Amino acid sequence: MADEHQWRPDPTSHVYVYLQVVHRITEQIRTGRLPVGARLPGERDLAEEYGVAVNTIRRAIRELRDQGLLITVPVKGTFVRAEESASDAPDKNEGAAD
Repeated sequence: MADEHQWRPDPTSHVYVYLQVVHRITEQIRTGRLPVGARLPGERDLAEEYGVAVNTIRRAIRELRDQGLLITVPVKGTFVRAEESASDAPDKNEGAAD
């Protein structure tokens, strides 16, 4: 995932550092730099690459998992998850009273 120009979060920004990391990884997924099925580097490697603490990376990965962009498989790693198609996604209104 290393870029020609090393990306670093802006510590003076009003946006939390972990969210800056979330935005960066989301952008890499959106542009295809991180394709579906790609394995992310380990937490320590990402922390070193981005110049942040390991706990910051853990929080960012947890947020990306919650958003459905990543999936973590114990012992194997964290991977870019395929987007759910409209037919795969559960209907949020299913069972709701009209």
